[in-house]
Amino acid sequence: MQTLLRTPLYDRHVAAGARMVPFAGYDMPVQYTGVMPEHLAVRRDCGVFDVSHMGEVEVEGPQAREFLQSVLSNDLDRIGDGQAQYTLLTNEAGGVVDDLIVYRMNPCHYLLVVNAANRQADVAWLTAREPNGVSVRDISDDYALLAVQGPRAIERLGLPEAPAFTFAEGEVDGIACMVNRTGYTGEAGVELLAMTEDAAALWDAVVGRGAVPCGLGARDTLRLEVCYPLHGNDISPETDAISAGLGWVCALDKEFTGVERLREIKEAGPELKLVAFVMEEKAVPRAGMSVAGGGEVTSGTHSPCLDRGIGMAYVPADASAPDTEIAIDVRGNERRARIVKKPIYKKEHA
Repeated sequence: MQTLLRTPLYDRHVAAGARMVPFAGYDMPVQYTGVMPEHLAVRRDCGVFDVSHMGEVEVEGPQAREFLQSVLSNDLDRIGDGQAQYTLLTNEAGGVVDDLIVYRMNPCHYLLVVNAANRQADVAWLTAREPNGVSVRDISDDYALLAVQGPRAIERLGLPEAPAFTFAEGEVDGIACMVNRTGYTGEAGVELLAMTEDAAALWDAVVGRGAVPCGLGARDTLRLEVCYPLHGNDISPETDAISAGLGWVCALDKEFTGVERLREIKEAGPELKLVAFVMEEKAVPRAGMSVAGGGEVTSGTHSPCLDRGIGMAYVPADASAPDTEIAIDVRGNERRARIVKKPIYKKEHA
């Protein structure tokens, strides 16, 4: 039996009556009052998630920029100090080792926030390739991360407005933290990076300002409504970035691991494409369900905002256009669905 790790906020979750489940090696809250009310709190007001299980990796040194340019898909030269960028760690086949956010402290110092389940693999991948003049350090245990998301998140925290994908040192009720204008919900908000010893006080301050505690269940339904990919489901080392619709974060005019294969796929066109769909019949799609004519659902759920089944699936490229009808095998019964443009949820649905 694997001993589950705990975030610095474990006691807060248990005290709040959260239902705890294993996730990425951690004992994590899947819900407090329920997925539906937590989801709607984020869409309408403000919610807070403990995402301290995410990994933080520091890359530092005179050659840090050049090193990261050679292993990450996006072009680091598009951002400056105090800015962040969504990017991919790719393998030689163009597969997605991980999707992550890189924060540029200065030209010689970067912070990577990586998926929890991939933390050790990412660190191993990077350290195996680090050249002289670069230091890769896993600093995850030193920090806690709180995602405060929703249309009233900035107001409730008393923070100034700032552009998305920027960051700065700041504080919430006197607790120092790095205020990152990033998130995984499709709403305005921040991710607050604080020292582990300050985590509980920061959580109490955020909840005290009116943020609703939210679990992994709502985090998943929120991200799926706006079609943010989940590594291990929608993307993986076996799925290439072009087929996944992530060509926009691949700077194919620079050299990085897997770029030659990605150029070939883009030139020839992918055989499969990751599409978004909505159910036309009453049914809840789930990962692993087959799509008639070839294809497979990678993520599926019931959308609290649309009140219908939604999901993402890989389908043949020649049958991937929006408004194409598909059939999904839902527990032995074919159910009709329709491919839609991403994102599935838009503000006018609110």
